[in-house]
Amino acid sequence: MNFELTEERQMLQDTLRRFLRDRYDVPTRNAILESESGMSSEIWNQIAELGVLGALFTEDDGGFGGKGFDIAVVFEELGRAGVVEPILETCILGGGLIAALGNETQKALLESIIGGETRLALAHGEPRARYDLNRVETRCDAGKLNGHKSMSLGAPNAEHIIISARESGAVDDDDGISLFLVPASALDLRSTPMMGGGMAADIWLEDVSVTDDMRLGPKGAALPYLESAYAAAITATCAQTLGAMETATRLTTEYLQTRKQFGRPIGTFQALAHRLADMLVELEQARSAVIGVAGYLEADPKLRDRHVSMAKNLMGRIGRQIAEESIQMHGGIAMTQEFELAHIAKRIIMADHFFGDVDHHLERFIGLSAA
Repeated sequence: MNFELTEERQMLQDTLRRFLRDRYDVPTRNAILESESGMSSEIWNQIAELGVLGALFTEDDGGFGGKGFDIAVVFEELGRAGVVEPILETCILGGGLIAALGNETQKALLESIIGGETRLALAHGEPRARYDLNRVETRCDAGKLNGHKSMSLGAPNAEHIIISARESGAVDDDDGISLFLVPASALDLRSTPMMGGGMAADIWLEDVSVTDDMRLGPKGAALPYLESAYAAAITATCAQTLGAMETATRLTTEYLQTRKQFGRPIGTFQALAHRLADMLVELEQARSAVIGVAGYLEADPKLRDRHVSMAKNLMGRIGRQIAEESIQMHGGIAMTQEFELAHIAKRIIMADHFFGDVDHHLERFIGLSAA
């Protein structure tokens, strides 16, 4: 198998890396994190102008990519730079579901999504759902949505939010779940900044009116499409975590080569050199996991989901090790907001809690392997 990037993906990677290196420095990121919106509309528009958002959609949907390796290339660079803008929420979750399920009117939004004019979010998680995608207590009865969606990523900055609701069955049935594309202005959002960057919102639904033409796809058949969207989102998260780990390892290497004790760089001390070597070995294992999950994203759902859970579990374990080792070898400077590693380490740790943590995906992998 050839693991080298195609010429088009290499160009995309180089273009995005140069842009983020020049524009997304520590002061810029800190200013974004301190802003009310938690994102930069200017950076968002510039990323869209570069064509980056189009790389996350297929040609049929108006883009020029949309495959697993396209997602991995983009999000590895976003993770390397610590980008906090809601690209995953808009393009992978929201945009992915519209591309898969939308009617002609709904799919017309894709052009403005790729162009950067429209942002989306998915409100699926609920307080008692843990990470189980089939557990939905929010209901749609007689055209009214009632329920509570918790920590909906990217919702505070979205123009449209996709709401999952049960139209039939028990709270944990696979069948009966539908998706509705609702204007964010019609919803009661309570926003909160997330550790490591980005915004989320709890959404209280009290007799929110929806019509049949707001439904995405057939009635009560959304679960397989949610599983596919989450598989793509986990692939993106794994790639983003890999990029962040690369930055953490680079910063640690540079620090060990420049910080001196007893008249020589501390990287020459055997104990620290061995710890750095372990980080580099684990980083390459993480890279292999990302390549694997990206390669299987279009595979049979059962095979795909096994690789998704395997990669997510591995990235969570390796990510914590690299984040902790980086901070320990830097000392106190690693905890200051003015130093890049402080933000990168938070992003790595928080990524484990998105779309299922290490324990959830270990259980899921075992279940899928035994089935």
